[in-house]
Amino acid sequence: MSAPTASERPIARVRASARLRGDLRLPGDKSISHRALMLAALAAGESLIEGAGDGADVRSTAGIVAALGASVERLAGDGPTVRYGVSSPGADGLHEPSGTLDCGNSGTSLRLMSGVLAGLPLTATLDGDDSLRRRPVARIIEPLRSMGAALHARRSDSLPPLTVIGRTPLRAIDYATAVPSAQVKSAILLAGLRAEGRTTVREAVATRDHTERMLRARGVPVERADTPDGAVAWTVQGGVAVRAMTERVPGDVSAAAFWLVAGTIHPDAELVLHDVGVNPTRRAIIDILRSMGADIEERRHGDRSDDGVGEPLADLVVRSSALRAVDLGPADVAAAIDEIPILCLAATAATGTTVIRGAGELRHKESDRISGTAAGLRALGARIEIEGDDLHIQGGPALRGAETDSLDDHRLAMTFAIAGLIAAGETAIGRPGSAAVSYPGFFDDLERVRA
Repeated sequence: MSAPTASERPIARVRASARLRGDLRLPGDKSISHRALMLAALAAGESLIEGAGDGADVRSTAGIVAALGASVERLAGDGPTVRYGVSSPGADGLHEPSGTLDCGNSGTSLRLMSGVLAGLPLTATLDGDDSLRRRPVARIIEPLRSMGAALHARRSDSLPPLTVIGRTPLRAIDYATAVPSAQVKSAILLAGLRAEGRTTVREAVATRDHTERMLRARGVPVERADTPDGAVAWTVQGGVAVRAMTERVPGDVSAAAFWLVAGTIHPDAELVLHDVGVNPTRRAIIDILRSMGADIEERRHGDRSDDGVGEPLADLVVRSSALRAVDLGPADVAAAIDEIPILCLAATAATGTTVIRGAGELRHKESDRISGTAAGLRALGARIEIEGDDLHIQGGPALRGAETDSLDDHRLAMTFAIAGLIAAGETAIGRPGSAAVSYPGFFDDLERVRA
């Protein structure tokens, strides 16, 4: 029997590396992989999803799609990706599941599938692991109820499990989200596909637009309207059939973020990241790091209009850099919400004090990422203070190896592992297996680039 890998052990140990070199192909974008599977379930016919992520979260969505009556085949792909073949009877042919729909650790599966289920004439319950059961669902329940679906959750409709009693057709609504959330927006738009009339979602800050791009690629009209103050409204026409299609998922920029920071803060590094999605609503990590002084070269690919997603791609080359502090506001946080933990690590290597304001949404992720990030980086010697929902990170002190705890949060596990590449001595990461939620091969890639 082979020895357990770093991600399989209860504690992973990372020592400082003299240099970082390598070419990496990243997992398929998790956000796009989720949406591709859901839209394939709504589309009658055969869909092929190439380059999909193979993390536990995406597998949860694939299992849910199969439980609703679509045939889902997981096939070998290239490198860290897989291919999914989905044969579906379409929205009108899906059936009530025989048991609870298991979302695992995936908030995207739970929230977006709530929108799908709201417009189907069936009853289903969405549940997950202990972490998911602490994720808020009231923000989903309110708009979907206003469209005519019935939704119920525990703790006064605030926490999963979430039961959805769908209705066909739903009522179209015009809804302003209380906080910037692509998951809330997407749930409403997906429900809007099964509504009479035009459903509009208004958000004060534009969030990632994968759902909108993918609906357009599948023949569903989606309109965008911008206001001078930066707000944006998205409108979808109900009653338009979603088309089945073949598509390719780009490399996950949120996974790339860990290597971008590693290459930037390490004193002797050059890493090449291939086929990364650089969607304007997702690339904030690249632009923020550049504003801090990061040396990131972007080699754009040609036209991607035939990929079924309409997502721009680039190879990214990152080299050792001298960073300076930045001041990030709520709009920056919304644009880089998944990358804030690794940005905090970058800030520890920057000259000056970085301030990250309005990061309260991080408290409602797989863990409380504000306190979890601060605790881990403090253990490594960083100077980081929390003031309400704001973070203040003083750059400069050299990090030293220490024991950290991922809190079973994949982004914290990978952040502390990257820190271990520059921290003196040895860094221990508790519960490293959580990295498999989004990046199953992360620790293998880490060993490759440090070799």
